[in-house]
Formats: sequence, structure tokens, C-alpha cells
Amino acid sequence: MSTNSSDLQIEFLPSINDIAPADWNSLNQNDYPFTQHQFLSALETSDCVGKDTGWHPRHIAIYRGDKLIAAMPCYRKDHSYGEYVFDWSWAQAYQQNGLDYYPKLVSAIPFTPVPGPRLLTEKGENKSILMQAVIQAIHSRAKSAGYSGWHVLFPETDLLEGSSDLKMLKREDVQFHWHNHNYQSFDDFLGTLRSSKRKQLRRERRIVSEQGIAMRRYSGDQIDSKILENFYICYCQTYLRRSGHSGYLNQRFFESVIESLGDQTMIVLAIRDEKPVAASLFFFDSTKLYGRYWGCTADVDCLHFEACYYQGIEFAIERGLTEFNPGTQGEHKLVRGFEPTKTYSLHWVQDQRFQNALEEFMQRESEHKTEYQLAAREALPFRQEGSSEKSK
Repeated sequence: MSTNSSDLQIEFLPSINDIAPADWNSLNQNDYPFTQHQFLSALETSDCVGKDTGWHPRHIAIYRGDKLIAAMPCYRKDHSYGEYVFDWSWAQAYQQNGLDYYPKLVSAIPFTPVPGPRLLTEKGENKSILMQAVIQAIHSRAKSAGYSGWHVLFPETDLLEGSSDLKMLKREDVQFHWHNHNYQSFDDFLGTLRSSKRKQLRRERRIVSEQGIAMRRYSGDQIDSKILENFYICYCQTYLRRSGHSGYLNQRFFESVIESLGDQTMIVLAIRDEKPVAASLFFFDSTKLYGRYWGCTADVDCLHFEACYYQGIEFAIERGLTEFNPGTQGEHKLVRGFEPTKTYSLHWVQDQRFQNALEEFMQRESEHKTEYQLAAREALPFRQEGSSEKSK
């Protein structure tokens, strides 16, 4: 089906619940969890986004007549927390020039720096034409509501095509993702590593077990209220120690999302003396695993690696998942087999002077990110092709 922009109506909705779950999810053409109506609704009904959070829903709904044919998660932002595409220096530059950077519009999944679909469409619709229509609506909305610009964070690569024609700037960054090369077991994966790294990973796993820690994984119906409570205690304790607050997400959010998306979640508990000392929560779909949240009540050597990385790798192999995204940052992931992977964001600001300055900045930044990605690959632990090194 071709898309004609002249017969489209675009609305900005103050709640995901202004759209029926079935209508929204019919546009989600795969089972990526974070754009599902249940996930976005859990954020709103738990008050993790909305009033007093700086994340105000302005979801984009695109209609042809009365039929919803496309949609994008979108928020009015009063700050830049919880985005993981850092623009604090941009806000400071605006302030220094007597301009307001906030509010701005952001199409993203709050607190979730995971690449995936952002423009959800009915099958057969032309995404390029839909994006052009959205951009026109954004420009008009930004002028009338005083938004400095619009930012699309961690979109799938198909949304990047034609970004310059849309007058949006493409920004690059690097995350570390693990790829499943048809491994049959964790030992099969270890067999691809250099001897020293293989021994390191085995030693780290052994250190955890020698401290009396047993690792247990739960998914789907196995996640009961007690397991979720144990996870949440660990999550809050770690945030309190690091940041002085209990985290962006509250217990109501986790309860809601486990209830509605339990079949796409997995919790790891680290148990010592029958008591949980650490926990991590993952989401997954038919192809990928996403490591999202972690916490602990006791400091245990190497436990973070086990709970957040090695348990995830084992789970991905068991489920036949092709990729494991453990979260942002962390060069320590490289030596554990997580490969440097480009991520992207799209940006438009109203003030053409700043748009020009940002374009120059992103061109220089892109060169540095490419150099960084190439250098990071040198730290990967895999054996080179043709190596005679034996797996032990």
C-alpha cells in the first residue's frame, strides 16, 4: 500500500491509554517488548512517567480517517535524565545564549537505551512518507508549544534512511552486544576465546560458586510475587548506595510489567544461605535478549559479571536468541565477548544556528566513534582465524 500524506491526520496524545491496546499493538510488527502498549502503559499507570517526573506523554498517533495506521512513543521533556543520549552541553549552550532548551520533544522509551522500532506502522505503509508527515506536524507543534526541538533515540536503522532529507541530524554512539554464532552451550562459546580469556571467565564463575552462591533463573509463570519482591529489594539497595534514591522505576511498575509481559521477562537470583544477595531482570523477544536492571544487597566478587552477563549468555544460547544487549556503557564487557556495536539517534532543533553547529559537532563525533569502535574491537577476546590454540 502506498502512503499519501495528504489524507493523514496526526494527533499528540497525553496518554498511551488514549489508544486501545489492540490498536497500538497491531502496529508493532514484531515482539520487541519496549514499544508494546503494556510496557508503556505500565510506566504511566505506575507514575514513573507523567506528573512531576519531567516525562510527559505526547504520543504521536497517525490516522487515515478513523483508522490508526502508525504511531510513535513521544514525550515532552523538562530535563535530559533517563535518556542515555547525552545533550547536557547542548542545553548549557542554549542557556548561555539566553535561550530555553527545555521543554523538548523526545521519541524514546523512558529509561531504556535499547535500539528498536520507534515508528510503528501498519504493514504496507511507506515509513519515509509517514516520517515526513510527522516532521511537518512536529515543526508546527514545536512553534506553537515552544519546544526547542525533537529527538528520536535508539531507532532501528531503517528509520535513519533519508534522515538528511527530513532535516534531522544523525548522531552515533557505541554499545557492547553479544552475538550468538550458533553456540550449543556456554562451553561452546568459551571455545571461541583465547586461552587466557577463557580461563578468566571460568575463574570468575568459579569464584562466585566458591563464595557459596547459587544462581537461579525464572521466567514466565515461574516469577511469583516473592521472586519479584526479592529482585526489587536488590534493585532499590543498589540505587540507594549509588545515587541516594530508590531508582527511576517503582514496585508498581515492575508488578504491572511482569503481570502483562511475564512471558518476555527473566529474573536471575543469586542465593546464599537460602537468601537472595543479588538479582537481575531481563526482557526478551523471539530473537534478542535485553539486560535491563540489576541490584545487590551484598558485595560479592565477580557476581555482577555472573548475574548480568554469563547467566544472560546461557539463557540466550538455550533459547536460540541471536543477540544479547546487556545495557549501555562498560568497556569491561569487551573481554567477555560483547562486541562494539553502533547505535544511533536523530535530532532536529528549531534554531537553525544551533542546528548548523550540531551538524558540525556530530560529524566530528562520528569520526571519533568510528575510531573508537575499531580500537575497541582490538580488545575482543576471540581467537584469530587459523589459530592453532586448543580449547581447554
